[in-house]
Amino acid sequence: MPKNKSHSGARKRFKVTGSGKVLRERAGKRHLLEHKSSRLTRRLTGNAEMAPGDAKKIKKLLGK
Repeated sequence: MPKNKSHSGARKRFKVTGSGKVLRERAGKRHLLEHKSSRLTRRLTGNAEMAPGDAKKIKKLLGK
């Protein structure tokens, strides 16, 4: 059997922690930041945990 390839798009966007949680970046912090408040842009900083239903799909794409 050949090895399975992980989904290259998912590999760039998601990270699986040691305990199995899936982390993602928050949306809305790429462009048009001039119009967004500093409070909002600070809130969007950092990683968020995926919802359990979505995390299952992402793990499948990553081959976990």
